[in-house]
Amino acid sequence: MTSLITLKGVNKYYGDYHALRDIDLTINEGEFFSLLGPSGCGKTTLLRTIAGFESVSDGVVMIGGKDMAGVSANLRPTNMVFQSYAIFPHLSVAENVAFGLRKRSDLDKAAKQALVDDALDMVGLGGFGARAAHALSGGQRQRVALARALILKPKVLLLDEPLSALDKKMREQMQVELIRLQRHVGITFILVTHDQEEALVMSDRIAVMFEGRIGQLDDPETLYRRPNSRKVAEFIGKMNFLKADVKAVGDVIDLDVAGLGKVRVAAEQAPEPMNTGPAVAGIRPETLAVLFDGETTVRKLVDGVVDEVVYYGDMTYYDVRIAGVAQPLNIAMKNLIGRPVLEVGEKTRVVWDERSLVVLR
Repeated sequence: MTSLITLKGVNKYYGDYHALRDIDLTINEGEFFSLLGPSGCGKTTLLRTIAGFESVSDGVVMIGGKDMAGVSANLRPTNMVFQSYAIFPHLSVAENVAFGLRKRSDLDKAAKQALVDDALDMVGLGGFGARAAHALSGGQRQRVALARALILKPKVLLLDEPLSALDKKMREQMQVELIRLQRHVGITFILVTHDQEEALVMSDRIAVMFEGRIGQLDDPETLYRRPNSRKVAEFIGKMNFLKADVKAVGDVIDLDVAGLGKVRVAAEQAPEPMNTGPAVAGIRPETLAVLFDGETTVRKLVDGVVDEVVYYGDMTYYDVRIAGVAQPLNIAMKNLIGRPVLEVGEKTRVVWDERSLVVLR
């Protein structure tokens, strides 16, 4: 893939506060890239640095092979969709979308109207041009903001938590629409979000940020299945953590895991180089199961007692206590027809597989 954006040694200070710390990053042409992290981690500052709304204290930002030092935001091949959408309520939908074209002297009125119509069709708002902007729903306002950004045909579209103001159902719908839109227009999207599920669903690659640094940069599946630290593992979804003691390291890793006993895993199940000694074994709730009456399995079992039950309709989450582990295991089970829901206090057996473990320092 061809790189479009390159950041080398980027630092940003606000007085004594070190907001961005030695950021090295490459984003490719046509990529849906996400900056993910908790509030205050620096993800929006990094996005604004790429956009040109913030200058760097140190380092280089390059777009399309050109150094952006001294290049103002309006001269960069980027456009931003803000969290608030920044729709002008006194203008119509078409006037909002056409706002960025107002200084294009090379386009006559008919040409501008054709571009507006194309942009509205692109975001599913064909025929909405005459409608008052203040009369739109949240999802429609978000699409207007997208159309207004895309009409200028930027190389990069920057999205600063654009779905955070929407309700859950609309947010999920807009996630799918944004994926389709990005594939259709073929330009690079960079999304800032604190929503792990949103980033996993939409992204080709994700940079997880903590305290101004990138903790891990990978595709969604690698991030979820092979987080490189407990910090990343805790932030991306849910994970059970069990104390472990690494006995031997080679093509395989031998370790003792609290509650599970002696375990042997493949070396790639440790995302970072391991030494013998104390470690942590992580396992996702959906890779565990509880065994119901009459069910059998060839996988490994450990006895447990149901400590808590949370029913979600399609899923039930169980907290199950097992011997030798202080915290109960969190287990996610799909609710199938004819399968009962266990009650608190019931004895059960937990099904697990060493292939699901990730070994962390």
